[in-house]
Amino acid sequence: MNHDDAPACGASGVAPSVVRVSSTAAPYLARPIVSTQWLADQLGREHLVVVDASVLLVTGFDGRPGYLGGDEQYLLEGHVPGAVFGDLLAQLSDPEAAFPFTRLAPERFAAATAALGIDDDSVVVVYDSAVGQWASRLWWLLRAAGHDAVAVLDGGLSAWRREERPIETGHVEPRAASGITVRPERPLWIDKAGVERVVRGEEPGALVCAVPPKEFTGEQGRRPRLGHLPGSVSVPAVRLVDREDNTLLPPERLRALFGETLQAERIVLYCAGGIAATADALALAVLGVDTAVVYDGSLNEWAADPDAPLVVTAA
Repeated sequence: MNHDDAPACGASGVAPSVVRVSSTAAPYLARPIVSTQWLADQLGREHLVVVDASVLLVTGFDGRPGYLGGDEQYLLEGHVPGAVFGDLLAQLSDPEAAFPFTRLAPERFAAATAALGIDDDSVVVVYDSAVGQWASRLWWLLRAAGHDAVAVLDGGLSAWRREERPIETGHVEPRAASGITVRPERPLWIDKAGVERVVRGEEPGALVCAVPPKEFTGEQGRRPRLGHLPGSVSVPAVRLVDREDNTLLPPERLRALFGETLQAERIVLYCAGGIAATADALALAVLGVDTAVVYDGSLNEWAADPDAPLVVTAA
C-alpha cells in the first residue's frame, strides 16, 4: 500500500501541495513514510541519504535470543542501491549504557550522523529487513535530534525485493558530511521518573505497550520480571503491518488498533528496549498524531527495578 500517495493533512485538514523538484534538488518529504516507487524515482538525487538500519534477531549458544548487526547481510545479500549501513548496535546507540540500544548523547549522535554522510541538508530514508522497527528507531532518533527531513521506507527491504527492484552488494562509502547540528533534544522522550508519575496519575498520559501479546500478558519474555506497566493498553508493533509485504496497515485499521488512546493528551509508548515503541510512534505519525513520547529504557529498565510495579494477566 503506497500511503505516501495519499494526501498528508495538517491540523486544518488541508493537504499540503507536493513540490515537484528538479533532478538536482533535494527530494521533498510530505509524509513520515515513502513508497518503494517514490524511493526508486528519487535514487541519485542530491542530498538523499538512504540508510539500511537492519538488526538481526539471533539465538545464542545458550538458547537465549540476542542481536546481531546486519552489516554482513547488507554486504553479502545486498541492499538498496547507494544505501549506507547504519549500525544501531554499535554506532547509533551507547555501548557503555546499562541497557542495549540506549540513545547517544546529542554530541555523539551528531558525530554518528556525520559518519553516515548525513548533515542538516540531507533528506534521509531509512529501511530495514524486518517489519520496520529498526528503521523507525533511527527515524525517531533523527526527529528527536531536530532533523525532520527523514522518512521510513514503507515495507522496507522485503517490499523492495518482492517488487524485484535493483539490489546492490558490497560497501557504499558515505559521502563527506559534517553531521547534523547539535541541538537540545526535543521532548520526544520520557524517562523512568516521568513514567512513574504517569503510572501514579500525577501526570497525563495513555500508556501503550508495543511488545508482542504474550510478552504483554507475561506469558513469555526474557526479563527476570514479566508483564506490563499498570494501566497500559497493548498495541503490538508486529500487528501494525501487512505481513505479506511489511507495509503499514491502512489508516482506518491503525486507528482501530490504537482506539481511544488517540484522544489522549499524551501517549507514552514503551516496549522492551525502546525499539518497537518507535514503530508505534511511526504509525501514530502517519495518522497525524504528534502527542507521542517514547520511554527509551522501557521494560529493560523498568523491570530491573524490583519496586517498579508490573501487571501479569496470563492465566
